[in-house]
Amino acid sequence: MSALALEELSALTAIYCQRDECAVLAVSETDGITLRIQTSVKGLLDSDILLKLSFHLPVSYPSSLPNISINSEQLTRAQCKDVKERLLEQAKRHLSEPMVHELVLWIQQNIKHIIGQSETSVCNEKSTLSRCISTEDGIWTILLHLDHMRAKTKYVKTVEKWTSDLRLTGRLMFMGKIILILLQGDRTSIKEYLILQKTSKVDVDSSGKKCKEKMISVLCETKVQTEHKRFQAFEVKEHSTLDELQKEFEAAGLIDLFSEFVPALLK
Repeated sequence: MSALALEELSALTAIYCQRDECAVLAVSETDGITLRIQTSVKGLLDSDILLKLSFHLPVSYPSSLPNISINSEQLTRAQCKDVKERLLEQAKRHLSEPMVHELVLWIQQNIKHIIGQSETSVCNEKSTLSRCISTEDGIWTILLHLDHMRAKTKYVKTVEKWTSDLRLTGRLMFMGKIILILLQGDRTSIKEYLILQKTSKVDVDSSGKKCKEKMISVLCETKVQTEHKRFQAFEVKEHSTLDELQKEFEAAGLIDLFSEFVPALLK
């Protein structure tokens, strides 16, 4: 174990000295050092993300790279993987020098960018994909289907806040057991909405415990065409019949979207 690694460990415990910020898990002449640093960072829309960064510094460190693992309840596995890969790329730039503190500072400053670039396209989520459209500039329309809402009041307020913060317009529509979210807006904002929808604890499970949305399907994602009418605001609508729901789509010039995807939900 190098003297540099031991000096760095001493510095890290002094820097991250608040409760639960730094935990030294192992120090061994043969296996090296294992420690975990816990830090709070700001995600999209300044949401709080608690990151747990585990570093295993091998005996040959810093001449060799540390092993890194990422855990966070606010991020998906894919996002944790992206964060880890970006950290390892950054670590290569600091080879042969103490780097843990630099890596923690770097992730604090770049987490938003990494999450924003995470694969949120349903192209990679076959279970929720009906159609995949490549990214383009301009105004887009996306149609989402939710299986259920147990905590309806809280859920609706959360969706309204997200759409307001991201300047998205459209409709949250209920008709019997059918729940649809129809959004229009900038492509980047729609991507950010999908990230929030899939990674935030927006509902509760059968036992009443907060949970992430796992039963969402992206039915369609398409660029707004000239025959489509732009929604001027985001509204929540309750419909008692399929005809009422259809008229909502007709008013927006989206009857083809309705015909292709909505009746199939009744089967």
